[in-house]
Amino acid sequence: MALTLTKLLLFSFLVSSTVLTAKSELLISKPEKLTRFHVYVQVKTAGSNATVAVVAQASTTNQSATSFGLVDVFDNALTAGPEMSSKNVGRVQGVEAFASQSEMALSTSQNFVFTEGKYNGSSLTVVGRNVLSLKVREMPIVGGTGVFRMARGYAQTSTYSSDLKNGLLVVVYDFFVYHY
Repeated sequence: MALTLTKLLLFSFLVSSTVLTAKSELLISKPEKLTRFHVYVQVKTAGSNATVAVVAQASTTNQSATSFGLVDVFDNALTAGPEMSSKNVGRVQGVEAFASQSEMALSTSQNFVFTEGKYNGSSLTVVGRNVLSLKVREMPIVGGTGVFRMARGYAQTSTYSSDLKNGLLVVVYDFFVYHY
């Protein structure tokens, strides 16, 4: 019985190693490339069609100058240009938390889901700290799907325009993505 179990384990190991090696060779055979592009995120914080919703807050959030403890989810339009009427190329969906007691800084997890154009069916995931007082903020790209499978790199973001009265914000993202 022990000999049979040993043979079975050895066979399983050899099959797993062969599959893993074949997958590794497939990745090695494709050259890694750098893709650079930018998109705009349309954020609506007010009105019946708001794209941001508060889901939690600390008992002290309303007294905090930095909104510390506020957590929201978002599902924002992703467009090719800064105007809301620009071509829609996808959605940005995720969670953000105001995570600093001393400055306006978010801890954020964002999925850029592309539904049009050459990146259709692909996504990029950006996770990191977003310090709102900085003109240009940088966050890491930690993965992707489709065209961006095994992505890594960074995104730089800045506020393109802000209309606080109507609850509209346009943010530009410049992506620097390494992928196969």
